[in-house]
Amino acid sequence: MSTLRVDLTGAVIAVTGASGALGAAVTQTLRGFGARVAQIDHGAAVEAATADELVFAGTDLSDAAAAAAVMERIVAVTGRLDGLINIAGGFRFEKLEGGSLETWDAMYRVNLRTCVAACSAALPHLLRASRGRIVNIGALGAVKAASGMAAYAASKAGVAKLTESLAEELKDRGITVNALLPSTLDTPRNRLDMPTAQFDRWVPPAAMADIIAFLLSDAADAITGALIPVSGRV
Repeated sequence: MSTLRVDLTGAVIAVTGASGALGAAVTQTLRGFGARVAQIDHGAAVEAATADELVFAGTDLSDAAAAAAVMERIVAVTGRLDGLINIAGGFRFEKLEGGSLETWDAMYRVNLRTCVAACSAALPHLLRASRGRIVNIGALGAVKAASGMAAYAASKAGVAKLTESLAEELKDRGITVNALLPSTLDTPRNRLDMPTAQFDRWVPPAAMADIIAFLLSDAADAITGALIPVSGRV
């Protein structure tokens, strides 16, 4: 019987949306497995705790040139790029009745366009490596959308289809592409927004981070194009 081990020593992994609850958990977990984590975020909230941390704040990943530039900077500093974790995104609750097209545009831009731009920008660098990993964060709501979630769910459905198509595009070139579909993550913001919910049924960010680490590992070589539900007990 084999014992599963995750060893990411020396790997350089770019994480978008790094200042959020999930981004922070992923960064901590991947570092624990030996990876160097390049933290990318739109805001200026990500701060380096030590001089050797890789922090790239103020990056608008919905802009193709900005996405390309940050990937180039990462490789210029580290000499390589082995993986990309697309966490950057947002949520807006709005019913179609009384809603606006601007909400649809906003959800597309922050959830899908950022993912496309980041993948496109990372791809040349991943292809130069002997192997590469892309993990996208979708949403379980893309499979079955609740009321008021249409714009959000549609954008995350786009992430799912991007994942499947890109996996097919790259399956013979050493790069795997997968997506996790979480239900509700147990974050401070979600607890504030849903104070009467059963928090212990939600998915802890650390649990998501462990699954991401596995998908980055050699043990996950056979997995690509997968849309993996991570629903906790919701």
